[in-house]
Amino acid sequence: MEYDVLVVGGGHAGLEASIASAKMGAKTHLVTILIQNIALASCNPAVGGLGKGHLVKEIDALGGVMGEITDKCGIQFRILNSSKGPAVRGTRAQIDMDRYSIIAKTIALNTKNLTISQESVESLLYERDTQGRYVARGIRTNLGNTYYAKKIILTTGTFLRGLVHIGETKLHNGRFGEPAPQNLSHSLLDMGLKVGRLKTGTCPRIDGRSIDFTCLEVHNGDEIPPHFSFKTKDFSPTQLPCFVTYTNETTHNIIRQNFHRAPLFTGQIEGVGPRYCPSIEDKINRFADKSRHQLFLEPQTKEATEYYINGLSTSLPIDVQEAVIHSIQGLENAHITRYGYAIEYDYVEPTELYHTLEVKKCANLFLAGQINGTTGYEEAAAQGIMAGINAVLSLQGKSFSLSRNEGYIGVMIDDLVTKGTKEPYRVFTSRAEYRLLLREDNAYLRLSPYGYEFGLIDKARYEEVMRDREQIQSIMHTLQNRYLTPSSENLALLDSINLAPISDKTLLIHIIGREEIDNAHLRALLVACGITEAQDISECALKQIFIESKYFDYMQKQKMQIAQMEQMLQVEIPRDFVFEGIPGLSLEVIEKLKTFNPKSLFEASEISGITPASLDVLHLYIHLHHKKVALI
Repeated sequence: MEYDVLVVGGGHAGLEASIASAKMGAKTHLVTILIQNIALASCNPAVGGLGKGHLVKEIDALGGVMGEITDKCGIQFRILNSSKGPAVRGTRAQIDMDRYSIIAKTIALNTKNLTISQESVESLLYERDTQGRYVARGIRTNLGNTYYAKKIILTTGTFLRGLVHIGETKLHNGRFGEPAPQNLSHSLLDMGLKVGRLKTGTCPRIDGRSIDFTCLEVHNGDEIPPHFSFKTKDFSPTQLPCFVTYTNETTHNIIRQNFHRAPLFTGQIEGVGPRYCPSIEDKINRFADKSRHQLFLEPQTKEATEYYINGLSTSLPIDVQEAVIHSIQGLENAHITRYGYAIEYDYVEPTELYHTLEVKKCANLFLAGQINGTTGYEEAAAQGIMAGINAVLSLQGKSFSLSRNEGYIGVMIDDLVTKGTKEPYRVFTSRAEYRLLLREDNAYLRLSPYGYEFGLIDKARYEEVMRDREQIQSIMHTLQNRYLTPSSENLALLDSINLAPISDKTLLIHIIGREEIDNAHLRALLVACGITEAQDISECALKQIFIESKYFDYMQKQKMQIAQMEQMLQVEIPRDFVFEGIPGLSLEVIEKLKTFNPKSLFEASEISGITPASLDVLHLYIHLHHKKVALI
């Protein structure tokens, strides 16, 4: 059986990769262990959050399905950091995790050019070309099937030699109850790829009937719920509450008394875990001064029969888990339906990849998701859609990557392939140096043209986006050049829409940016000032005009920084330039520069481990080198 693209693994990365590939016209086949678990939310029943919400919006703008599915099965929607600036806000949704998989499977099975089979991949089929580089040709499964393809995408999640830990018990699973392939890692090792071990984990789940909600804090969704997908219209979901409780000194003492039975401390677990989502035993050990830790009880489905305890990830023995749960307010009589566990798995050091997510040492092979050392559904899905797009483009001799100033996806992939990771990587707004330009709210404007170019979004949606973009640009140009004087008529206008008066001639862009103003009042102001096109502009576009006005000066500075960076990257490195002895460059950076001998700062930026700070130092010393040569 031969295909254009083979996708191995049906998680969030595999779903996005296979759908993108098929929609771009490639004959695509997805191999997954259990079809009913396609895009399973195997840990927390939520999508989005700080940084992660940006990824979901960007996936949607490119034509992916994560945002669309989340809007259809969400059971609570909130904007995190809503009191802060738009650059660091994040949309987050609680999801019906069962329904999410059902919708995902339905979409996949109805996607043209995409077929699916339920089996496990045992090995890669590959050969060497005349230059000695490996070339991926196909896969062999546990059922004895052999599939060949022009391009192969591995999205194996936590399944490569997955090992589950619950106390002293160890199970060879990729998720609890699902078999983990033991041989596929050997194919990667045989090609000389750097393969390491990481660890993640999950928490116990509780029977909703056994929780005493009367003593718990209630957290509801936003009164006006946000949504993820540009496709979603007339959004009015039924929302369920989450609940908050806390650990206490009794809880902490139970855990401390059982450190000697914790796989995390006994040496049983070797992989490195996620620093930003530690297990409860790790938190008690590292933050011994804390008297309590916050826990969120999150419904897993709209029926709310099971609750996920966010903040209580653990691999402690089951009797200890029982004692811990029963020590917590509201959970004194709680019944555990699923015990928490840790899982170790193989990953490939992401510096083995190009920015396209193709493996440097093996042509035709792409990696996406947790196999690249990331953690989270959103990070996986974002890599998946990029791998799917690039697999198809490479059939045409083309490629696609996003720069750090184009999207959080670009930031994440650049971090991975240039810096690598020794711990599960997750996205944060703080990782993006141009975050004011890379907001959730403008993702559709930034990336939809790419989605349309690749055939992943339809013409009607593209035209709607471009209409917004053109109207925003036109109105913003007017606002930067039109003044309002403090005439009695203008002061009355400002008063009518609850804006403070002006005492001098003031640019409209500064009037709008001075204070909060809702869309209705903004539209009224624009129309009253003779900007008639504001009458039929969309609500999304109006929101953009307010944000861009409010942060206009800061955004201009970031745009200047981007232009300077792009100009800097064009700087050539002199042939006689000596890297040794440059203050500010580490020995590792110097060694890499000597090994690869880049011809320009752009080529240097493509080398793994060469940071923006290193490039700044190089740029300075190249300038000094030229001045020195000029004096000779």
